[in-house]
Amino acid sequence: MALSSFFQSQRAVFSASIILRVVFLLYGLWQDANSPMKYTDIDYYVFTDAARFISLGQSPYARDTYRYTPLLAWLIYPTVWPGKFWFSFGKILFAVGDVAAGWMMFRILKEYRNMRDERALKFASIWLLNPMVATISTRGSSEGLLGVFVTALLWAVLAKRIVVAGFLLGFAVHFKIYPFIYAASIVWWLDGNKTGQEEEGKLQPSTSLLDQLLVFLNPQRIALAIYSLLTFVALNVVMYIMYGYPFLEHSYFYHLIRIDHRHNFSPYNTLLYLNSSPKPIGLDSNTSSFELERLAFLPQLLLSAVFIPLVLAKKDLPSTMLAQTFAFVTFNKVCTSQYFLWYMMFLPYYLPDSTLLRSPSIGITALVFWVLGQFAWLQQGFQLEFNGHSTFVPGLWASGILFFLVNAVILAVIISDTRAKPDSSIRTAKKKS
Repeated sequence: MALSSFFQSQRAVFSASIILRVVFLLYGLWQDANSPMKYTDIDYYVFTDAARFISLGQSPYARDTYRYTPLLAWLIYPTVWPGKFWFSFGKILFAVGDVAAGWMMFRILKEYRNMRDERALKFASIWLLNPMVATISTRGSSEGLLGVFVTALLWAVLAKRIVVAGFLLGFAVHFKIYPFIYAASIVWWLDGNKTGQEEEGKLQPSTSLLDQLLVFLNPQRIALAIYSLLTFVALNVVMYIMYGYPFLEHSYFYHLIRIDHRHNFSPYNTLLYLNSSPKPIGLDSNTSSFELERLAFLPQLLLSAVFIPLVLAKKDLPSTMLAQTFAFVTFNKVCTSQYFLWYMMFLPYYLPDSTLLRSPSIGITALVFWVLGQFAWLQQGFQLEFNGHSTFVPGLWASGILFFLVNAVILAVIISDTRAKPDSSIRTAKKKS
């Protein structure tokens, strides 16, 4: 009864989400001051160092391993101000972003899933009251801030705010490259059924290729392409003028050749480690492992940016974006815990009618194996990094394969559920105005 009344109050749920993050922030300060194992993520020190370089009139890329847009360093500029409080400004900003994203999720569930407040709050709490989400943001990861941009993008598309959607898509791709995969789904979703043209009899069956092309290039698709491209190009031009080639190198080109193997759940982990190790004298550096690694993006992009959008986008846009993101993370050659937030932000829209919820045995089994897969990898990683035991083979390699297989099965369930939906299901669920 108490739990039911809790979810009947927006104030209670959002207050709890804020308190959860405040508790983690305060605990993080204590742990950083009293434990050799720091709570603050190493990336946060990279962000704040980049902001410090900006405050000195230098490039943020003067900080080694800063691989992000300069906008991120500018957003957390107050961290360079004197005082311990200001050093935590970025964490507070990311945590506020978490809550803001949760509020938008709640609105989308109400307006486009036709849920009552109580049910919408329950599913929004998958994000709002998730300790993993709160921990990652309060440790200083910027993924929660990205959640604001992506969730706002979804809202803008569903609300037919195409200009706003174009701006948000261009900004999100500039901020973090991977949201470009959503362009295909959004474009495919924006057809005659969504614009009302077919219902009004304006869209006639076409016979020629030219007619089909003209039908496809409706005003909404054209506007989305123009505004997203203009935003993306404008931001990149400004950043290039300010910081030159290092901006392009570290924000974009680096991700094509990155070989990060630490804290990497990907099955490519061992391959990346071997490639990052110094080569014996006389051994050709252009080994087959490097070539395989360079091709890793092919199955990832074909699945997440082509096949899934074409098959699923007209069924249900939010669930399609979940499947895209899940595939992108699962098949990525670098997969860390922060990346899990990329697809967690879509779970509130998918889970209500999913097999994982309708069949508790399947849902619980999937969750248990997903957690166990991470635990198995982390146990091997702990032995390697803290105890100095070589666990690359078979430990890390086998656990990476296990976690990949678990995620592949979950992805198959998500795709199957979305394919089973009627076309444009999210539109039929929208409240009548």
